[in-house]
Amino acid sequence: RGREAHALARAHLAVAAGLEIVPVVNKIDLPAADPVRVAQEIEDVIGLDAADVLPVSAKEGKGITELLEAVVATVPPPRGDPDAPTRALVFDSWFDPYVGVVMLVRVVDGALRRGREIRMMAAGHEHGITALHVIDPHPRAVEELGAGEVGMVIAGVKTLADVKIGDTLTDAAAPAREALPGFREVKPMVFTGLYPVDPDAYGDLKLALEKLRLNDASLSYEPETSAALGFGFRCGFLGFLHAEIIQERLEREYTLDLITTAPTVRYRVVMLSGEVREIESPAEVPSPADVDRIEEPMVLATIHLPPEYVGAVIALCQDRRGVQKDLTHHGSRVQLRYELPLAEVVVDFHDRIKSATRGYG
Repeated sequence: RGREAHALARAHLAVAAGLEIVPVVNKIDLPAADPVRVAQEIEDVIGLDAADVLPVSAKEGKGITELLEAVVATVPPPRGDPDAPTRALVFDSWFDPYVGVVMLVRVVDGALRRGREIRMMAAGHEHGITALHVIDPHPRAVEELGAGEVGMVIAGVKTLADVKIGDTLTDAAAPAREALPGFREVKPMVFTGLYPVDPDAYGDLKLALEKLRLNDASLSYEPETSAALGFGFRCGFLGFLHAEIIQERLEREYTLDLITTAPTVRYRVVMLSGEVREIESPAEVPSPADVDRIEEPMVLATIHLPPEYVGAVIALCQDRRGVQKDLTHHGSRVQLRYELPLAEVVVDFHDRIKSATRGYG
């Protein structure tokens, strides 16, 4: 259901942006498949014409030809100026122990050539390209990536933290004037404390976090001391799911026994002087006489559930300081949208939703 809600949100954004969408109903070979009902739900919830739905079964090969034809007809070819200064968008990266950081990029303008020096416009680093690959479907070495092409760039980058997703690569000798739009620094949103059960395992925990950060630049941590728990780390995560994954990896892959504190969020304090501070605990709140207001991060939650559980879920959201935005019925399901403080969501909210709806929400 989480993947379903994520896909639904992306579809709403695409419709709002005026993009052409061809809905696809996959796995129609399953015994419980009901393509007609699902197509009607797509029309009711998203507003797309059910007559355009493509039923597909990859297992049995049904609808594959029609799907590929729709991709050719609907997806526009890449646009870019091959003679303009080089600009390439970094949209993924990972750490390889043999070659360092591998960047997955899309060349928008110009071209990337092996042996040329590139500059990361947001990070400010310069590196020489040692290898370029395209994936078809296995990596194949090439000498150049031109405008509109997608490929892998290896430039001898040693740490993943030096590569920022959304950064623009350009030619160091003839750089572009402006970076590609839309780049934002990744900010941790959820914070928890990680402490080893055995104080002697502090060094092992530090080493494990360093190794995980090689492959996950969005993980942040700093040493922290607690009078009750001893030495540990204050870790920042993109969300509660990210925090659970990191904790699970630390315990499974590095055989660590950990104590995890309750998740918290970062608040923004606006002073009377106009200064803005970000705090993570009540102990950091300045004197009330100097504070104009305190802001907290909010989320817009879309909840899908059967009609019989609407009352229980509304009561839960109201109890969590939620503000209802709308309530709509789509066949046998109800869609609720609530604006909720992130601090109220990160603590057992998902479990309470599951309990209130007997697992159907």
